[in-house]
Amino acid sequence: MTYTIIMASTLFYLAFSFISPLPWSTCDNYWNTDDCVDITRNLTNHTKGSSAATEFWERRLLNISSGIEEIGSIRWEMLLCLVAVWVICYFCIWKGIKSTGKVVYITATFPYVMLFILLIRGVSLPGARQGVEFYLLPDPSRLTDPQVWLDAGSQIFFSYSLGAGTLTVLGSYNTRRNNCYKDCFWLCLLNSLTSVVAGFAVFSVLGFMAHKQGVPVAEVAESGPGLAFVAYPQAVAMMPLPNLWSICFFVMLILLVLDTQFVGIEEVMTSFTDVFPTVMRRAGRHECFLLLFCLICFLLQIDMTTMGGMYIFQIFDYYACNGACLLFLCVFKSLAVGWIFGAERLCGIIEEMTGDRPNPFFKICWRYISPLVSLGTFIYYLIGYQPLTFNRSYVYPTWAYVLGWMMALSSILLVPIWALYKLSTAKGTLMGLGWRSSPPNNIPQTSGSGVLDQVIDPRAPPWMLKQPLLHNC
Repeated sequence: MTYTIIMASTLFYLAFSFISPLPWSTCDNYWNTDDCVDITRNLTNHTKGSSAATEFWERRLLNISSGIEEIGSIRWEMLLCLVAVWVICYFCIWKGIKSTGKVVYITATFPYVMLFILLIRGVSLPGARQGVEFYLLPDPSRLTDPQVWLDAGSQIFFSYSLGAGTLTVLGSYNTRRNNCYKDCFWLCLLNSLTSVVAGFAVFSVLGFMAHKQGVPVAEVAESGPGLAFVAYPQAVAMMPLPNLWSICFFVMLILLVLDTQFVGIEEVMTSFTDVFPTVMRRAGRHECFLLLFCLICFLLQIDMTTMGGMYIFQIFDYYACNGACLLFLCVFKSLAVGWIFGAERLCGIIEEMTGDRPNPFFKICWRYISPLVSLGTFIYYLIGYQPLTFNRSYVYPTWAYVLGWMMALSSILLVPIWALYKLSTAKGTLMGLGWRSSPPNNIPQTSGSGVLDQVIDPRAPPWMLKQPLLHNC
């Protein structure tokens, strides 16, 4: 539910990008205060008061209250944007993976076009070199800071959607003989190159902004919502043709978030379809269940469109789908792959798919490196845990932190609870559970129609079944 709020905010900004001058570039609007500073005109006292972009974000879009205790009224413009976002998401995937595959040709490729346009524009601005040097020449002493490594590890978890099951679900649509080596190589290469290129596009613009204000790049560089909705729009407002560049940026942002959103929804839909195939594969069931799912998510997040909605959004983002919750799941997922399912068995599967035996280094990664890195990151997160604050100043009440940890535990506790349930209901001894040798050769095949002809061994895991059984696509 957090991604749709981000996309709704982006849609809000996109609508205002067609207004000239950009409303976050001036202090002449009804929501501005006496402390507002228009840095496009006044570059000398930018450290005093608040910028026009900051006031647009906090006072126009968020219209934020004094705290989570004061929820306030619904911001109807934001609610309408949220409705539009869910409608778009629904029709992108309402026909299943076939419609998603067609939509992704646009949503996955068009942002690259926009990114290169913004990159070319960014590097041509005065001061861009200052920003690029800040980006490429980091402080080596920061490598001794464990927090840097924690942030780097967390970024990898997020950029690859690890722990959430997204890659597993999308990979299940591949053919039995799919070259997973090539897929993994291109995934890692494109993901890293995209991050590098995006860094040039962002920091060249931040360098321009620092040059115009006469301050170091570190003073204008922000992360999270501050970068997308304050720093970058503020920099765009200082460029020639600001409306054009603003439209390009927010269109790119919408498509990027839309990609993440409907893939996440498709992950849920595919999982339900695999667990309840006879029910979900009837005519119209997929569309109806998807509509119900989207409607429930929308109703549950209406409180995020209120004046205190940003506080609720932060709790969801910080506890329910971040930090301890995600890291904990990744620890046990890596242990399950390397030791429970078995690294040797996984090598056999890959050899069967590609015809090549994986390098032994991969087994070392699956058994030792990945679990240790995941566990180390999780432990360090717990040791260095800091309670959530808003804008580094507002401290949430105790009940809000309790609510946040309850949301995190709702995912964390499912792992031991489900493990204990399966151990208590399974037949045989603990060491006898599952296959301890190579899978039998009498695994059933399918007729290609999506219907299993005959189940010879009911213990056969899903990976041994041919593709049409898993997904009729």
